[in-house]
Amino acid sequence: MERFVNIMIIEEDDAVRNRLKKLLLGGGNNILSVKTIKDALPIIDQKEIGIYLVDIDDSLNGETNLKSIKDRSQFKNHYILLLTKENSKSVNLVKGMHQGAVDFITYPFQENIIKSKIEVFKTLYFKDQRIGQLLNNIFPENVLSELSNNGKFSPKRIENGVVLFTDFVDFSLKSKSLNPLRLIHQLERYFIKFDEIIERYNLEKIKTIGDAYMALAGVTENKPEPAIRACLAALEIRDYIQTERDIALATKTDFWEIRIGLHMGPLVAGIIGATKFNFDVWGDTVNIASRAEASTKRGTVTITSNVFAKVEPYFETVTRGKVDILKRGGAIDMYFLKSLKREFGMYSEGNAPNSELRVVCGLPSVDFKNLRTHIINQLKSLLPDYLSYHDLPHTIDVEKAVIRYANLEGIAKDDQLLLQTAALFHDAGFILQYHNNEDIGIGMVRTTLPRYGYTAEQIDQIANLINSTKSSVEPTTLLEEIMCDADHDYIGRPEYHIIAKKLREELKTNNEVFTEEEWINFQLDFLENKHKYYTETANNIRLISKTTRIKELKKQLEKLNAQ
Repeated sequence: MERFVNIMIIEEDDAVRNRLKKLLLGGGNNILSVKTIKDALPIIDQKEIGIYLVDIDDSLNGETNLKSIKDRSQFKNHYILLLTKENSKSVNLVKGMHQGAVDFITYPFQENIIKSKIEVFKTLYFKDQRIGQLLNNIFPENVLSELSNNGKFSPKRIENGVVLFTDFVDFSLKSKSLNPLRLIHQLERYFIKFDEIIERYNLEKIKTIGDAYMALAGVTENKPEPAIRACLAALEIRDYIQTERDIALATKTDFWEIRIGLHMGPLVAGIIGATKFNFDVWGDTVNIASRAEASTKRGTVTITSNVFAKVEPYFETVTRGKVDILKRGGAIDMYFLKSLKREFGMYSEGNAPNSELRVVCGLPSVDFKNLRTHIINQLKSLLPDYLSYHDLPHTIDVEKAVIRYANLEGIAKDDQLLLQTAALFHDAGFILQYHNNEDIGIGMVRTTLPRYGYTAEQIDQIANLINSTKSSVEPTTLLEEIMCDADHDYIGRPEYHIIAKKLREELKTNNEVFTEEEWINFQLDFLENKHKYYTETANNIRLISKTTRIKELKKQLEKLNAQ
């Protein structure tokens, strides 16, 4: 798996800076080279830098540079290495280490030592990223922030937290009859889907207990309308399990059914444990939500009167009447949550919220998840079978590439969404015709995206991104440059020859047949005379490999001509 990191060199000496950049290019290193900290700060504000190489020998600016990096960097997961002459004063190194540097590199440079040190800190950088991801999966973001700053998390009282419980019907019976491994795999598959849904509506998964799944809204996140978001998540979970059940019935296989319950009220949230931490919530609200789940019918969602009062304008419900709360005593009014009201649905049916309701809930106005599912299904079913290059895997590959470039270039999430959407549609025109397909794809964008909450301005930007992939068009914005570089990212990768072979097969089906010599010359002409990478990132991480591909093709041509 390819892994990339931004490495910044801050060095006034042009010769030193250029020599170091040349040594480190390749191997997933995106080198950002500047003379001064003043030049570096705008980049630091925008991009995540994993490793800094900073000249410490300037007695006036060396320490200031390190402090500026520490103060301005949005991302704390970085390593600073000092650049120093072999005969420099050791006091500069000591000061640099006190300011947060972790190692130093001396020049004249020893190539093997430099590369070894960079690889060590890249490994640590990626490990830090992985640890961060794991911690984010375990603790809510606000809990991690308080733990990081204070070393502890103080218990919090929440006045209106929403608790969502799910439970599979007759799970104990199924666990007796199913193979244990199959049972766990099925349960894992369902819970992974639940995690995806919960995250999309900005809820927080708390735990699973056997086949039970518990999540919260309005406790760990600062988003509006937690009750509405929790109900939207509950309906999507219910609908997903219902779809799975219908497929199982059609194929005469085993199926699972679910119960879901929600309640809203006061909670106490905190961490328990001295060595193994566990974030949890306590209070009567948890017990009532559990009772709502346990008392509902299979395949249904039950909400209490507290939730009903918050969501009634937006959802169709059916009164259940009072339901006894076991052990606690007393009873509470409950309702079946049936569906989203039509006027708030994205498509006038189903339970996907429209743009207006999404904005009310603090969600992105664009329903990218369902849009992505729609276009991938279209490509999967409608792209002609003879497309061996412009196929669905190519579209997915370009989507991954735009995400990679966007991350390395520090592109904002909203703009990254535009890039991903353009990547998914950029070859959709091949559904209808082979040549001049980009305009067909743009037409599909203009008719499809309004249904998924995209604004007219966003659609125009996406259309421009797709248009920039035409061979006759030069990109004029950074996003267009990223789009073009992503479309031809494979040219600078080791699997170039495999993908090029697919293109040759595809051209053959369109009556463009090449001899071996013609095919090599066709590739060389494109690589040397027509194609270029536009972004600094692409030139850093792909140009060396592209040059290697050109050399390989020339050797193939020489060998062919010598025969």
